[in-house]
Amino acid sequence: MSVDTEVPDVVEVASVRSLHGVVRTPGDKSISHRALLLAALAEGRSSIAGLSDGDDVARTLSCVEALGAGVGGTADGLVTVDGGRDRLHAAARVLGCGNSGTTMRLLCGVVATIAGQHRLDGDDSLRRRPMDRVAVPLRSMGAILEGQGPRCTPPLELTGGPTRAIRYELPVASAQVKSAILLAGLAGDGPTTVVEPVATRTHTESMLRRATARVEVTNRPDGRHTTVWPSSLVPVDWHVAADPSHAAFLVVAALLAADGNVEVRDVDVSEERIGFVSVLARMGAQVVIRVRRGEQGDLLATSAALTGTEVRASELPSLDEVPILAVAAAAATGTTRFLDVDELLVKETDRLEATARLVRALGAAASIHGSDLIVEGLGDPGRFTRLEFDAAGDHRMAMAAVVGATVGAGGVVGGFGGVATSYPGFLSDLASLR
Repeated sequence: MSVDTEVPDVVEVASVRSLHGVVRTPGDKSISHRALLLAALAEGRSSIAGLSDGDDVARTLSCVEALGAGVGGTADGLVTVDGGRDRLHAAARVLGCGNSGTTMRLLCGVVATIAGQHRLDGDDSLRRRPMDRVAVPLRSMGAILEGQGPRCTPPLELTGGPTRAIRYELPVASAQVKSAILLAGLAGDGPTTVVEPVATRTHTESMLRRATARVEVTNRPDGRHTTVWPSSLVPVDWHVAADPSHAAFLVVAALLAADGNVEVRDVDVSEERIGFVSVLARMGAQVVIRVRRGEQGDLLATSAALTGTEVRASELPSLDEVPILAVAAAAATGTTRFLDVDELLVKETDRLEATARLVRALGAAASIHGSDLIVEGLGDPGRFTRLEFDAAGDHRMAMAAVVGATVGAGGVVGGFGGVATSYPGFLSDLASLR
């Protein structure tokens, strides 16, 4: 798998009044990563339709292939994976994770169960991102995991083998850390339990169940308890829905356009993934969720005047949508407060500071108070100033900036190349709506 779309590093953005049409964003990154890893562990051939075409997921695919899984594909884009415990072994090369923190954290949970020494590394940005949150529980499960400095930044050296069952309470909400522990628990010596005081996305446990792992989820006074027993996985034919975090950019573009009417199809509309829709609804947005099957459906967005609101981090478990919601807040009437969003400090960039910088570049006011971001809206995207912004390679900042410039006064966005990691066709999809 490769990313074929050429992604420029500097983008000239024209102001657009009207956005109309239908689009499908790339396959959900979170599900794509997990489908590949579960397929590598499953005993036999799995297939994956709708796999994300971004570089982040391509890194995970490359890693499972290096570990011994057989990877193939068909002309219509279906990816096949021949997996099984007997096929997997320590790779002869470094497992290159690129810019993908999800690849590194989830992969640690998998290779913790594979005997031998594993080396994991990433690009300069990933080398600045702490891995201690996943290292602590995996060490308690028996893995030997070493990184750089007290926060265990990459490159990492991990020695895997049989794992011990543990009960672990997440100190910070993280679906990635939870997933790493559950994946390691598949090869444990008993039931492994993760306790979440703040609930996170449930992709991993749902997908493990579908692959016939024994998983139990209970809600208790101290939080949600997820327990996995040692399990052998069966192959599954996975269908990856469109990524709702990507859909958020096009939804906000439609809401802020003077004449907007956009439908984003086949989106994962599970409760944990579309918190941004509830936030936008409080702001006065017109967004309809049309469920088609299970937890997949379409998002229909039309132009709306927005007002400020209060946004808690627990509504957006990964905080991926904060940059684009901040653009919406900059266009809204009144004040929007993003509370307890300090996790943005350890994303691809200091995304908290970058989001405030983007809001100011659009002409609105933004301030950071501890772990909170406060945005004073202009009341109308027509009041946005012409944008000059450097996204510093952060894909979400880059896409948020392009949306702001599109519905505003146009402008120039630098550091756009990072969009290749997740949504290489973003510019062409946005252009198709003009």
